[in-house]
Amino acid sequence: MNKFSASQIFDGYTFLPAKTVIITDAEGEIRDIIPMTDAGDNVQLFDGILTPGFVNCHCHLELSHMKGVIPEGIGLPAFLAAVMKHRNIATEQITEAIEKAEDEMLANGIVAVGDICNLASTIPQKLKGRIWYHNFIEATGFNSLIADQRFKRCVDFFSAFSQLYSIPIESNSIVPHAPYSVSDELWKKIIHFPGNHLLTIHNQESQGENDWFQYKKGKMQSLFDNLKMDASEFKATGQTSLQSFLPRFIRNQSVILVHNVFTSQPDIEFAKSSGLSISWCLCPNANQYISAQLPSVDMFMKNDCLVTLGTDSLASNHQLSILSEIQTLRKAFPAIAVDQLLRFATSNGAKALQMDQLLGSFEKGKRPGLLLLDKDLSQLRRLL
Repeated sequence: MNKFSASQIFDGYTFLPAKTVIITDAEGEIRDIIPMTDAGDNVQLFDGILTPGFVNCHCHLELSHMKGVIPEGIGLPAFLAAVMKHRNIATEQITEAIEKAEDEMLANGIVAVGDICNLASTIPQKLKGRIWYHNFIEATGFNSLIADQRFKRCVDFFSAFSQLYSIPIESNSIVPHAPYSVSDELWKKIIHFPGNHLLTIHNQESQGENDWFQYKKGKMQSLFDNLKMDASEFKATGQTSLQSFLPRFIRNQSVILVHNVFTSQPDIEFAKSSGLSISWCLCPNANQYISAQLPSVDMFMKNDCLVTLGTDSLASNHQLSILSEIQTLRKAFPAIAVDQLLRFATSNGAKALQMDQLLGSFEKGKRPGLLLLDKDLSQLRRLL
């Protein structure tokens, strides 16, 4: 058995009383949480904060070869066009970059990832079983005529990713890329796919997305032009992006909304009345990289939203580090308490990915990983 204690222990929800001890077995399963007076000998004492491993709710591991390739500050339409341009390079380079990126996530204390997948290129790395993944097989296609073809491709990838885990955990979904890139026919196929209980979607990452849905004008048109996409089927709704697409999901489905930079108070109220189980994933470093914007974190907290954190990809970030995302939020929103930021990164993320039976908190029977943070949240060390 291993026994750990520290200046502070955050259990995924709150800070535990002083002189608490976490007991794990050799594989990292939590066996007990007890007072120091009952722990006996051989307790490892640390100066800092013990916390469960971090959950990265939004990543594009397959884009890791694009690190440093796309300039910062070019805005979302130009960024998406650049991703399409640089997506295809030699397989060996992509494979090497994926392995290096997963090594980085492990070193940065990440134990679980919600990963966006357009290809099968990450499967060989994920078969090593070093990190828990929920694989979101991403569907795109604005033309209804190609909906069958695009969806079949996703189902084929879904079948390939379904071979990754041998334990009974739903770890794969077929999901829409964004509200502006999926036709009505493709939407129907996605939301009615058997077992598609957990979905994710890029939401309100730019003002242009709202402008497109409200008026069918603005900067999104340049994206369709650059990609030679026919957007003639699209009809403006007169509502924001979120209020336009959210009713398309089925009540009681769980949806992770990602980015949310231009989400408003009325949007949040609309989402809360939708009947969906919604979590709000923030990727602050990517938002700053692409458009030098940040979401209104205070607004989400005021509305008691389930907030989680993601790194996005190395195409839009300098590192894959949830601690770095925390540091960015702390600098921009200094009033947010440390325990709240750590909750975003642990139990909230595990709940959003429906992995909270496995990780996200120090509770008997879970294997959440164990990190030691400096008290000022400047760096971390992985203990388990």
